[in-house]
Amino acid sequence: MTEPISIDIWSDIACPWCYIGKRNLEKGLEAVAADEDAPQVNITFHSFELSPDTPVDFDGDEVDFLAGHKGMPREQVEQMLSNVTGVAANAGLEYRFDLLQHTNTVKAHELLHFAKAEGRQHEMEERLMSAYFTEGKHVGRIDDLVDLAVEVGLDADRARAALESEEFLPAVRQDQAQARAYGIQGVPFFVVDGQYGISGAQPPAAFENVLRDLWSKRGESETETAAV
Repeated sequence: MTEPISIDIWSDIACPWCYIGKRNLEKGLEAVAADEDAPQVNITFHSFELSPDTPVDFDGDEVDFLAGHKGMPREQVEQMLSNVTGVAANAGLEYRFDLLQHTNTVKAHELLHFAKAEGRQHEMEERLMSAYFTEGKHVGRIDDLVDLAVEVGLDADRARAALESEEFLPAVRQDQAQARAYGIQGVPFFVVDGQYGISGAQPPAAFENVLRDLWSKRGESETETAAV
């Protein structure tokens, strides 16, 4: 049986392009799933903090944050957010920067590692991104994160204990160290089969092409091995 293609994704749940990239990957996967010999894929999300110095309770909106963080004029930030909102809409996402509560994301990353250990990482990643970008929910405080964890079927007490003890903080730091080793400076960043890097929120077709090409080569390699 052919070994699945591995896709390791470095992202931050507070990265608007990461959610768009996630959706585009999912659309690419849907397209190849209809193939007669559909590629099999294993996806793992990894932690990347875009702004680790951000306070849990940031005083201001997203425009305030980006204007201060990037030193850009407010008008330019507003135009940039409008552009991202339009790209997100094309991916089927309704971004609400007017509701967004900017926060530190390290606890959200710890929760993702807890969810991974419980077999719910994909559901947790989707819930956190949706909560942050489309619902204006706070994703930096333990109480709020526990509520979101329960929504995807995780145990509230165990999730709280994991966050309060920082049990999964070393796993977050390990992901970040691996990102540095790969030379990843921006997200989303997709590492396919541990050797091919795809940077940014590429369109669905880009993922389709890579997956079909790799799966085809893998099949050819196995055929050659069997013939020997």
